[in-house]
Formats: sequence, structure tokens, C-alpha cells
Amino acid sequence: MKIKRKIEIAVISDVHLGTYGCHAKHLLTYLNSIEPKKLILNGDIIDIWQFSKRYFPKSHLKVIKKIMDMASDGVDIIYITGNHDEMLRKFSGTTIGKISIVDKLVLKLDGKKAWFFHGDVFDVSIQNAKWLAKLGGYGYDFLTLLNRAVNWYLEKRGKERYSLSKKVKNGVKGAIKYINDYEKVISDLAIENGYDYVVCGHIHQPKMEYIENKHGKTMYLNSGDWVENFTALEYQFKRWKIYNYNKDKLAPFIVDEDFEDMDISNLIAAITIVEQSEKKKKKEKN
Repeated sequence: MKIKRKIEIAVISDVHLGTYGCHAKHLLTYLNSIEPKKLILNGDIIDIWQFSKRYFPKSHLKVIKKIMDMASDGVDIIYITGNHDEMLRKFSGTTIGKISIVDKLVLKLDGKKAWFFHGDVFDVSIQNAKWLAKLGGYGYDFLTLLNRAVNWYLEKRGKERYSLSKKVKNGVKGAIKYINDYEKVISDLAIENGYDYVVCGHIHQPKMEYIENKHGKTMYLNSGDWVENFTALEYQFKRWKIYNYNKDKLAPFIVDEDFEDMDISNLIAAITIVEQSEKKKKKEKN
């Protein structure tokens, strides 16, 4: 019998299912090793930008089915939209069973406030993002819409969509500057809004660090990715930690054998089970 690690929250981001760079089997090994109360999918889980019907292997379908199975087992699944899966933003606020789709999330964790979002909205302009995001209670939402509009325009002009994670990789000096600007703007906003933790993804750079300015401090957390770093964030016993697959992998946890012959029909069945489970619970309550 496999003993799974029980944790309060697990956060993964930047999986990029549907692309050649995604390491779905590594992620399945990780998901099979944990039993979280909440699983937060912090953007770019399915890469709709680069989606191709010719490439979506079974291991990628297995990740989706595994998440569906976790939901049917009672795990709260919170899908925070990112830029590569921004098509889902039209469904923000939707809940199906234990699965919720949102653009951002605020949680109270043991008396502290945590702010979760993917981070792509700061792509529009790192320097201008801060004051745009501060435009009243709707600032962040406005920035999200602005970023979508910019990418729509670029796509119509036949140009590549703007992505900070790609910009970061263009040069060492540019990478250092963009990462520092990104982390500073996000942390400054978190401090000004009284958040103890700010949790994001997007730049594929796992990190956990206290960042301080003259107004206060916050813990900046980035969940990294499953393309290069194979990392996740975990919250348990009032503490955060970065899980690193290459260092923390538990050998006994492999891809379940019952996934081997899975196809798209199994995925549809898994979604149906989640919906039926929720309907059954509602009837029992009534």
C-alpha cells in the first residue's frame, strides 16, 4: 500500500500540457505521492496557445484525469487562469463539483492572508503595471483585460504574443532585470495590500523569499514549472516549502497501472463522475 503525504495545499503552475516540453510523467509521479486538501493550479496548465491535435499524448491526458479523480475524492481544485490558457478566463467564476475556475484567489491561512495569481498580467509593462493594478478594487481585473487585448492585437498583426517567460530567456542581463522587476512589483503590491504571502508562477523561476520595503514585508513565492524545474509549492504546519522533483522524488510513487490504456473517452467519463458525485451530495443534503 502506498502511503501518500498529507498536505494542506499544493500549488503547481506552468505545466504546458499539449507541448513537447511538458514532463507529464514527472508531474503524475508527484500527484500520486500527495493527498492535499486543496490543489491550486496556478495558470498555464493546458497550453492552448501552442495546442495541436497532433500532439496530446496519453501521459498528458492522464494528468487531467488524475486531477479529475482528485476532485471526485473530495480535493478542492482551484484553477487560476494564465496567459497560455487565457481562453478559460471567459469561464472565471464557474464551479463544477469540486473544481473552480478563477482569475485570482485570496485565502486566509492560519491568520495570514495569501494572494494567488498567475502573473502574466504584469507582462503589459512591468513599470506601468503597478499603478494600473492599483486602480481601485478593479485594478487587477482591468490589467487582466488589458493584457488579453494586447495579445489579441499582436495575434491579429501576425506577431508573437507577449510572454515574460520567453522574454526572460532572451539574455542573461535581460533575464536578471525582468525577474527582479517582476518580483519587486508583485511584492510591493502585496505589501501595500496587506498580504502576508503572494503566490505566482509564469516566469518558470521557483522561489521562496521574504521581500521587504519601507512599508512592510511579504513572502514572495513562485511555484516554478514542469518544463525545466519540476517544482511545486506546498503548505503544511503553517509553513511553505518548495518541492523539487529531482531532489524530493519518492521512488515508490509511479504512474498508476490503470492509466496505461486511457484515452479521451476515459477523460470524459472522469468529468462525468465529478459532476454526478456533486449532484449526489446535493441530493443527500436535501
